[in-house]
Amino acid sequence: MKLEIFHTPPPVSDTERPVPRWAMRLAYALPLLLLPSCLWRLPFALHFEMGQIHDLDMPPYWVSIPYVLGLSVLSEAISILTIGLVRGWGEVAPTWIPIIGGRRIRPMAAAAPAVLGGLILTLLFTDVPIGDGRRLTLYGIVDTVGYTNDAWQALATVCIAPIAAWGPITIALGIAYYRRRNRAVVG
Repeated sequence: MKLEIFHTPPPVSDTERPVPRWAMRLAYALPLLLLPSCLWRLPFALHFEMGQIHDLDMPPYWVSIPYVLGLSVLSEAISILTIGLVRGWGEVAPTWIPIIGGRRIRPMAAAAPAVLGGLILTLLFTDVPIGDGRRLTLYGIVDTVGYTNDAWQALATVCIAPIAAWGPITIALGIAYYRRRNRAVVG
């Protein structure tokens, strides 16, 4: 009996041209990379502050639970879509999709949203520390959240920091997809 713990890569025939090994690994690693931040968010839905110190009142449960749960599920679902950049279903639309099912997807139709989405994610999750406990973000200058102790802050950093790589990884996968699909056939 053969025990299969890890997913084996798809056969070469799954895609039009071979996918670089780094792209395959990165696409499959992305949902796992985002999982800690999604799990970190969940206690906030039940108003558990995870060691954070802030003066704001928490929203009612009927707002916080669907919002936090929805945000976590949506983040994971979008990250799983990046696997389409390295699989055959990112080159030919699955047959169950109405109207376009079974049709070939143009390279730019998948690469452009991936790169644009990666740029937006990079802007959303990048900040620059400017001193005095403040950071420069897309939204302006914000105060750094305080924690009750160093353990909570370390846990938050470990869980949240990988989300900053989401945008650059998506951009790299989108560019690799476009280059692979538009490469001249040597023969």
